[in-house]
Amino acid sequence: MRTEYDFSKAKRGALTPTKGKTRITIYIDDTVLEEFRARAEKAGGGYQTLVNEALKAYLAGTDTHPITESVLRRVIREEMPKSAGVLKRISGRATTPRR
Repeated sequence: MRTEYDFSKAKRGALTPTKGKTRITIYIDDTVLEEFRARAEKAGGGYQTLVNEALKAYLAGTDTHPITESVLRRVIREEMPKSAGVLKRISGRATTPRR
């Protein structure tokens, strides 16, 4: 492996890391992701930015609670609309009430 590579002729240019951010892979429920994407499209921004802002807002309000999967899911649900009908429509589930 070379110690240095020349990216001057690369099609996309040199790859430079974004300062203060780390690329990760996470699994998010489909309904949560679709809601963030819909909100981002409506606002004219990126859904990853909205997810990041939601997490920052949560962290600003808590100092002592560990962030577990259940806590993260609760935070994301709080950012989603209260209407269950919207979530059912997004997820493809039937929206007719049970009798």
